[in-house]
Amino acid sequence: MSDFFDLVKQRESCRNYNPDKRPTKEQLVNCIEAAGLAPSACNSQPWSFIVVNDPQKSPEVAHSIQASGINQFTEKCPAFIVICEEPAYLIGRPEPNQKYAQMDIGIATAHLCFAATQQGLSTCIMGAFDSEKLHETLGLPADKNIRLVLAVGYAANDQLRPKRRKAVDEIMTYIG
Repeated sequence: MSDFFDLVKQRESCRNYNPDKRPTKEQLVNCIEAAGLAPSACNSQPWSFIVVNDPQKSPEVAHSIQASGINQFTEKCPAFIVICEEPAYLIGRPEPNQKYAQMDIGIATAHLCFAATQQGLSTCIMGAFDSEKLHETLGLPADKNIRLVLAVGYAANDQLRPKRRKAVDEIMTYIG
C-alpha cells in the first residue's frame, strides 16, 4: 500500500489468527522501528517493547492475557509485542515527568500497528491481562510498567469486516 488512507482502511483488530504462519523477525523489527519513530513529548520516547515470537513462550503469554476469561482468540496468535512505559524526561517542564507518556505510547502503538498492516500482518491491541502472571512469564521485575499487549500474526481470513465508525460531522467541529 502506498497510500496512507488505504493503509488506515486496511487496519483492523484481528481476533482470528493463522497459528501455522509466524511473522518473521525482520517483520517484527520493522514494526518496532516504526514505533520508535513515533513523536513523543520532548522526544522522551517513554516506551520499550518485548517481542515474543517463540513457539513455546507465545502460548504462555496468551495464557496471561486470557486470565480474566477474555481474549481467548490469543490461543491461535503466534506472536506478541508487550509494550512497557518507561520514565519520560521532559525538558524544561514543571509538570510531572509521566504526564504525556500514555499518549506517547498510544501514538507509538498506532505506528506499530500500521507498520504491521503494511507488511501483511494483523494486530489486536489489548489492555486486559494478568499483569503479575505476565511479569512472571517474561521474567520482568515487578516495577516494569506493562501498558499494552499487541497480538501480531497473519489473519486466518483476509476478509475485512465493515467498519462501524461515527460520521465525520459527529466527531468534528470545523471553524473556518
